[in-house]
Amino acid sequence: MIVFILVNSLFLWIFPGSFNIPDNGYATLEPFFAISPWIFLFLVSAVTMRMLSEEKRMGTLELLMTRPLTELQIVLAKYFAAIILVLICILPSLIFFYSVYHLGNPIGNIDTGGTWGSYIGLFFLAAIYAAVGIFASSITDNQIIAFILSAIISALLYIGFDLLASLQVFSMHEVLISALGINAHYKSLSRGVIDSGDIIYFIGVAAIFLLLARTVLQSRKW
Repeated sequence: MIVFILVNSLFLWIFPGSFNIPDNGYATLEPFFAISPWIFLFLVSAVTMRMLSEEKRMGTLELLMTRPLTELQIVLAKYFAAIILVLICILPSLIFFYSVYHLGNPIGNIDTGGTWGSYIGLFFLAAIYAAVGIFASSITDNQIIAFILSAIISALLYIGFDLLASLQVFSMHEVLISALGINAHYKSLSRGVIDSGDIIYFIGVAAIFLLLARTVLQSRKW
């Protein structure tokens, strides 16, 4: 959590460049929402890498299985624990919004609707990362492998479909392919428009990976 705030603070306020808010002279948090998905890529993977892999390595997963809990309940408990940590990571960044709000000329000269939409999008994006991390943690007892696998899958979901759509061979289906990735829906929410289609996409993708994690746990009994 400290790393998340520290890295964002350095890029937004200290390091010169396109992400530096005072240097750009615009009262906007767009640089923050451009950097955060990449930081979360590693942060959420680090949070989730031990969730199930460590249970398997220590042999405590069998103990959990003896409790009156279903595999889905175990997966959801781990998932919501990760989600709460992610939410705690995001909340301190509201100081960035407070700062930019008061630095605007006049005060309050910031796209509030777009900012709150971006926060919602960032939370849902991290929710998918967490679901991917739980799945990656369920298929191995090595937390480093779980971390790497989670980061790779999350990166592919975030930017992979955009790269695929940019290829000439898929030019006729560019919009459709891009819509399969996280980035298109994240950008849509960042405009301040809370579209039900975007929310359904985030919830649906997260649900798929959680169900896959449950299936992996169930396979231990097959």
